[in-house]
Amino acid sequence: MLWVSALALLCALSFAFVEASVHDYAAERFAAKGNAFVVHGGSEGIYSSVSGPSDNSISSNGDSYVRFEKVTFRRPKEYANFSSGSVHAVIFEVEDRETIGGSAYGGQRAVCCTADLAKLDACKEGEIIHRQSATNPGWPQVFGVSFEVDDEAVTLPSKSIEITKTGMYNLYFMHCDVRLKDVVVEGKTIWKNPNGYLPGRMAPLMKFYGFMSFAFVLLGIFWFSQYARFWREVLPLQNCITLVITLGMFEMALWFFDYAEFNETGIRPTGTTIWAVTFGTIKRTVARLVILMVSMGYGVVRPTLGGITSKVIMLGATFFTASEVLEMVENVGAVSDLSGKARLFLVLPVALLDAFFILWIFSSLSATLNKLQARRMLVKLDIYRKFTNALAVAVIVSVGWICYELYFKSNDIYNEQWQNAWIIPAFWQVLSFSLLCVICALWAPSQNSMRYAYSDDGSEEFDRDDTTLTLIKPSPIPSKDVRSAPETRSLPGSNGLSNGDLEEDKTE
Repeated sequence: MLWVSALALLCALSFAFVEASVHDYAAERFAAKGNAFVVHGGSEGIYSSVSGPSDNSISSNGDSYVRFEKVTFRRPKEYANFSSGSVHAVIFEVEDRETIGGSAYGGQRAVCCTADLAKLDACKEGEIIHRQSATNPGWPQVFGVSFEVDDEAVTLPSKSIEITKTGMYNLYFMHCDVRLKDVVVEGKTIWKNPNGYLPGRMAPLMKFYGFMSFAFVLLGIFWFSQYARFWREVLPLQNCITLVITLGMFEMALWFFDYAEFNETGIRPTGTTIWAVTFGTIKRTVARLVILMVSMGYGVVRPTLGGITSKVIMLGATFFTASEVLEMVENVGAVSDLSGKARLFLVLPVALLDAFFILWIFSSLSATLNKLQARRMLVKLDIYRKFTNALAVAVIVSVGWICYELYFKSNDIYNEQWQNAWIIPAFWQVLSFSLLCVICALWAPSQNSMRYAYSDDGSEEFDRDDTTLTLIKPSPIPSKDVRSAPETRSLPGSNGLSNGDLEEDKTE
């Protein structure tokens, strides 16, 4: 199994690097033009009420829009002594990205109109180059304001842009005046979908977490009913599983309420998000520690973890801290992805710790299986083999999914597959839930639970299935055949008693 864990280590590290490097590529693309200065950029999937064919040509009912409210551009006072070119708001659907920018005589593509392009009457020098979309009339939307002499701040007129086509929309504030390089933007934009304010990439997750909450309730009903029936036979390991199920129920419910409130108000609730993140991080940490302790044979072939207890606790605390920081930064009050360096800095420690967990788990499982086989504890050996197979399948599936995720993210640099992006985080929740179900099935409380517990009375040395063992009671009266057998040699100090007589005395 070590090859499985080593492969998982390599994929986990690769995943961390790719996750950090694939982000908001369109913003870098515009910034790389050289003659355009991006003040701020963002993107979001917007869906509308579809009433037409499947090509997303839809009639508008005013339910989907992007609204600009008090968007203000500011420049330093020392640079307020001149009239400037316009600071533009550029909003376009990702499929129309080629309508922004152009080139003269087939040369390098530019966003700002150059002198050569102006000579061709293709645009006005110093303005943003754009042309009408062939498939989406009226798009892209480009408008802006200019600084007059002594103006330190200018404000865009309040404007609401109606969305008539489902898609990923990009919004950039940019200018072509090199003298405005220190300008900053403040204010807010409101992005609305027909069913609420959740971004298109996040909207399906609200229903998903509702489904997962229901799934955890069903698992909890099964587990707690067994727990109540056989509470006298409950092992410490089963108490840990109960804790993981309880944390999972709270986590899924909190994520659902977090997304529901965000969808209703347009503002992500900080308190609910913090609780959801914290419960989720605790659940993942406890689950990993439980699997590690089971792999070490805790409560089955050893009563305690001994001298490695402090190392296990330290690993769990480190993983919790790294995961909590990553999840807090990603989710609390945030909608957009992190920048590359920030994500690499936060994802890499979690990936390394996860890989270390996998290596330690499988190395411990190997040692535990060998010990169970050597002691011929067949009942426990069978359940540990099933547990090992389940873990191996989970790791192999994880590796395969990570490879798919790497492919998905590296080939979707413009977020064109935003409607399927929710499947990426949802898969990990489903996989962890499936593994939890397998563990619950293997270690469910029952009248035979104590068969899997550690015992130091030596009775486990040959722990065979009860149905294979029979007890044969010897006959109290020897048969004539036995009496006619040759006389056996007397043992020293036995006063003439034979072996057979000795055995008879022992059975009386």
